[in-house]
Amino acid sequence: MLVEPRPAGCAEILEERRTHARRAGAPLIILGFGFLAAVWCSLMVGRYDVPLATWWRVLVAPERGGIAGIVLLQVRLPRILAGVLIGAGLATSGAAYQGLFRNPMVSPDILGASAGAGFGAAAGILLGFGIVGIECMSFAFGLAAVLLTCAAAGRLARSGDPILTLVLVGILVGSIFTALVSLTKYVADPYSKLPAITFWLMGSLAAIHVRDVEFALAPMLVGLVPLVLLRWNLNVLSFGEEEARALGAATGKLRWIIIFCATLLTVSAVSVAGMVGWVGLVIPHLARMIVGPDYRVLLPASLLLGGTYMLLVDDLARSILSTEIPLGILTSLVGAPFFLYLLMRTQRGWT
Repeated sequence: MLVEPRPAGCAEILEERRTHARRAGAPLIILGFGFLAAVWCSLMVGRYDVPLATWWRVLVAPERGGIAGIVLLQVRLPRILAGVLIGAGLATSGAAYQGLFRNPMVSPDILGASAGAGFGAAAGILLGFGIVGIECMSFAFGLAAVLLTCAAAGRLARSGDPILTLVLVGILVGSIFTALVSLTKYVADPYSKLPAITFWLMGSLAAIHVRDVEFALAPMLVGLVPLVLLRWNLNVLSFGEEEARALGAATGKLRWIIIFCATLLTVSAVSVAGMVGWVGLVIPHLARMIVGPDYRVLLPASLLLGGTYMLLVDDLARSILSTEIPLGILTSLVGAPFFLYLLMRTQRGWT
């Protein structure tokens, strides 16, 4: 809970953010309709043409849908649900981290979650595990990487800035797990295991099944719900450690809750879809341009934009060429130039 009195500078910024939030109702509604339109388009896009009348018939009587029912309910719908979860999770995680670390260049893998999850999946493939084992290994090592980062930073931050220490240790831990991924690829069989590891690391929704959605759903909700409920506190943490304490926030507890929730979102996304970059870095910036910096509306906007963006990129991935393009390639090709455009356009401060 926040308490009075508030420092003058922070009070002015909070009031300005409230003004932005009051004006963000219409953009949020537009983003919601855009999200629904992206879901509808994704259901229609694919190599197997499904007329609108057939789609409605499948909804009414799935048991009589035939091939169209199999395509829509067992292939496209799980893929769409996974895309929404992954895009929303990565974008929300990125927005939360950017507010926590007060840095617009922060992405969800800042604490080593993606690198750890990547190594876990590569090790699972190398050991010959099935898809469930690979996902569990990826999830476990992603969490382990962040726990290692937090444990090391906790010991080192007693005489320094805890945020800076977390970032530096996260970079080191991420580098270690990236090196382990390279080592795994080096010792893998070049005719079977190495191509599988390489393809997984590029990210894809091509092999998504209902069980993958079920695997990611619970940890995604556990990570997402607290962040949405605590989004006001992200406004306070974005002012800095001393200002947040002056406002009455329990900065230490809030920091660990946000890190835990954002980590769950990141490792869940990576364990199911592989390494999909730039979503957690670019989408929060775009959301900030649309609805402003108040996290009460910025987090929901990032969630909607992330889900929409991932669906549209996945539609491109499975329709541009005769063979499907890995998601990680497209998100980099789209995200990096767009992020450069945002940096060139946004001349003022990001908060």
